[in-house]
Amino acid sequence: MLKVAEIGMGGISGAHAPVWQRMEDVELVAICDVRPEQMNGYEGVNKYTDFEEMLANEQIDILDITLPTFLHVEYSIKAMERGINVICEKPISLNPDEVKLVYDTAAKNGVKFMIAHVLRFWDEYELLKEIYDTGKYGKLLSGSMERIGQIPKWSWDGWMTDESRSGLVPFDLHIHDLDYMVYAFGKPKSHVSYRSKRPEQDFFCVTYDYEDFFITTQASWYASPYPFSARFRFQFEHAVVANEGGLKIYEDNGNVLTISGDAYGSDVINLPTTDAYANEIRYFTDCVKNNVEPTKVKADELEEVVRILKSI
Repeated sequence: MLKVAEIGMGGISGAHAPVWQRMEDVELVAICDVRPEQMNGYEGVNKYTDFEEMLANEQIDILDITLPTFLHVEYSIKAMERGINVICEKPISLNPDEVKLVYDTAAKNGVKFMIAHVLRFWDEYELLKEIYDTGKYGKLLSGSMERIGQIPKWSWDGWMTDESRSGLVPFDLHIHDLDYMVYAFGKPKSHVSYRSKRPEQDFFCVTYDYEDFFITTQASWYASPYPFSARFRFQFEHAVVANEGGLKIYEDNGNVLTISGDAYGSDVINLPTTDAYANEIRYFTDCVKNNVEPTKVKADELEEVVRILKSI
């Protein structure tokens, strides 16, 4: 049985830790956070406020890093240099040059490393990729993606609203959609962006050109309590595929296929209720067990995503 530890018990950990606890072939043995109160409610695991102490006391096969963005590289390297496999929340870094450093460290120490870009494991997004890959509804003509929410004032030490530590909306919200585009459609040929960066909002839209089609995107944090939403709509030659509170396919013969229902309702920072987090964690765990590389998330794609975000 693989032994797992998790560090950083803030918002997104609520989507990760329960998955580890439900799995039958792994054991969540330890969690770590500088705030002891963040570890309340987790029973049967050892709790630490010091990472080095946890590493010294525990035998760990996999470390799940759900720390703030600016700590991802540092803690990934610390763990991998001790022979621990690492799954780390997105983004890998705010610096594209650090992508190679992290992957080189994994290779040098013979461990597996993966960034948890959850849309690559999300059923609705996986179906969209399958439709594109197979050409089921003809060529892709255009697309739109949107990811909107409120300013995350709840974050520890205000790190999410500190551009030097979080990268703000591009690296917190828009990275999900951009990473998915690079994964599903490849690297865009070019992009044009517009941004309104003010105390009341950090809003921007970017249009990505793929020559044969284009994708328009929007992402924003609002100061007002606007509820989180994530949507997409893609126009193919013979159908519109839309995920707008549930996935539907509008075929040009008049049929409307309902693939999934209302996707929202979780109490974990208003995250959609889905098995996507379980899917990504299961995938990485199987890669570790079977000693295969987690190639569903590739280093060159991560580097391209970070480079594009730095240019917005």
